[in-house]
Amino acid sequence: MEQRRFGNLGQVNALTLGGGGTGQVWGPTSQQEAVATVKAAVDWGITFLDAAPTYGDGKAEDVIGEAFGGKLPDGARVSTQCRLGNPRPEDVLARLRTSLDDSLARMKLERVDLFFLHNMIVADGDDGTSRTLFVDAVIPAFEILMKESRIGAWGITGIGVPDAILETIESDPPPQAIQAITNLLDSAGALQRFEGPAKPREIAASAHRRGVGIMGIRAVQAGALTSEFDRQLSDGHPDMADYRRAEPFRELCNELGESPAAVAHRYALSMDEIATIVLGVKNRAELLECVEAESKGRLAPEVMARIDGTVARG
Repeated sequence: MEQRRFGNLGQVNALTLGGGGTGQVWGPTSQQEAVATVKAAVDWGITFLDAAPTYGDGKAEDVIGEAFGGKLPDGARVSTQCRLGNPRPEDVLARLRTSLDDSLARMKLERVDLFFLHNMIVADGDDGTSRTLFVDAVIPAFEILMKESRIGAWGITGIGVPDAILETIESDPPPQAIQAITNLLDSAGALQRFEGPAKPREIAASAHRRGVGIMGIRAVQAGALTSEFDRQLSDGHPDMADYRRAEPFRELCNELGESPAAVAHRYALSMDEIATIVLGVKNRAELLECVEAESKGRLAPEVMARIDGTVARG
């Protein structure tokens, strides 16, 4: 599997196993299959596992704990996340520490390599973690956890108000890693809770300039870029709107002789700034399709251009 530079955090393989699938965010799977999928991911060359306590109320972290019993395979790294909100500054460290402790207990680990803030960074007064709180309390708390060797590095989830995310990237110190929207629609789907464009390519370019490691998320936009959804959604759901918008893309994939999911992952892997793509697979069959897609390499520029011509971006 291709290795890429992960900002200032060394090298990372092109695919990361996310916890959304094994945590049953993207449809049902069994605990047995989820554990088998995590083990297969490492066997097939994936060395980074990304989890969060909100993925199935801790199920994704439980799966990692059951799969490896607290002894990660050589070279494997793990990240988890904390949904903080906007507490009082004096409560930030305790909240982060409690969330981290609970995650480590589920995964049977003593530390994680990356710890992400898992909610939007917003302007002061908006709903989310305010920029002021982030600078004054969250960054210092992350640095304390690093000094305690509980985390190796810290990062942000880049799904908030774009200007606040860009300001966070351009300020000192910048995050060491960011999870950024990476799909051909430039869509955050149901995660977008603000007006205006999400600006994911501008965010990725800024992060790349600043040496921030970029983990691409939502390569198939929550299923909108696959052949069909494997969960029930209303007609008015943002992800269903994206699914309808992507119909010309599916027609092109049929012409190319590849599945939409495979092409969508290859498209995301072909974006220059992205170090690794976080997979939302829930079983070994879905995982194998992604591993095989990655093995085919990046899409040719002319294919990327044809794909770009099929969709109207968000």
